[in-house]
Amino acid sequence: MAIDIHWICDDRSLAEHCQQWRTLPFVALDTEFMRVDTFYPKAGLIQVGDGARAYLIDPLRIGDWQPLAGLLEDPQVIKVLHACSEDLEVLSRLTGSLPAPLFDTQLAAGYLNLGFSMGYSRLVQEVLGIDLPKGETRSDWLQRPLSDTQVSYAAEDAVHLAELYERLRPQLSDDKNAWVLEDGAELVAQLRRETDPLELYREAKLAWKLSRAQLAVLRELCAWREREARARDLPRNRIVRENALWPMARTQPDSLSALAKIEDMHPRTIRQDGEFLLGLIKQAASLPPEQWPPAVPEPLPIEASALLKQLRAIGQAEAERLSIAPELMLRKKTLELLLKSGYPNGPYQLPESLRGWRRERMGQALLDCLAGAGDQP
Repeated sequence: MAIDIHWICDDRSLAEHCQQWRTLPFVALDTEFMRVDTFYPKAGLIQVGDGARAYLIDPLRIGDWQPLAGLLEDPQVIKVLHACSEDLEVLSRLTGSLPAPLFDTQLAAGYLNLGFSMGYSRLVQEVLGIDLPKGETRSDWLQRPLSDTQVSYAAEDAVHLAELYERLRPQLSDDKNAWVLEDGAELVAQLRRETDPLELYREAKLAWKLSRAQLAVLRELCAWREREARARDLPRNRIVRENALWPMARTQPDSLSALAKIEDMHPRTIRQDGEFLLGLIKQAASLPPEQWPPAVPEPLPIEASALLKQLRAIGQAEAERLSIAPELMLRKKTLELLLKSGYPNGPYQLPESLRGWRRERMGQALLDCLAGAGDQP
């Protein structure tokens, strides 16, 4: 079946179409972008599906994104995307706005127990019985003109995404639909919650093995790397490789030759930023103890795995009751944070990451489980 494709290549046309889309109950949104050697994604195409036709917006020819920002923020229009974390970055970068309300078809599939983290092609095959071509996922979306195959691929995405929504939404109970939208709002909130660069050291590999004095160095290295990656629009590992951060903080080299001996240190980094890094390390190492960051907690001991299993079972039982993919229930990281809040003897505190309906339905059961474990001889 031939797809009805409409190109949008100027500001006026975009404004007119956005006005029309704001009269609809939903629009499907997809993006094609490049992110090979940059920190930020570079938009190559924005696709919109209205259930009948595909609209292809050429971001290289649009100057005013305000009309699309208005559509994204319109509470009366559901924005339908699939596995959309990177799409959200693209839209935020272009328009300064993020979609709300957001219906993610990958999440909807999980809530209908069709499967967890299903790829788009597989979900289209499962729900619509259509086999999508796979050839264009890694092609150059910034080239012009786009090939006929690229245009066809992009248009199909927009059309079938709208069809997916029309098929999946009626199968969701009101509760489950509310949960899909709640999780969509959380995806948006996560993108808005920018981590302070000075907090990134907590997530660095093996940070827990360092002293507080060494952590002061790691904190500055991680923060500098993040700021530079954004400022230069380069991937973080092009600034300093991930695996070089910890040994730098531990050994604190004081010469270029010592820096060169650091495992996984790229010669380009030494050439471009070596002297600066030595100065940064020296400065951070001279901070007084009152300015050292708190110690990073050790990973949970192996003995905690049995307790982790009991907590996971609470989520699995609830998933079975609700007929939801169990992976959607309680994330491993959330359960680990809960355990770390009081292991081994309590008291325990529910982590902030356990929010909304999950906290309401399972929060008390998790705390009761831990209290019961603490009572056992």
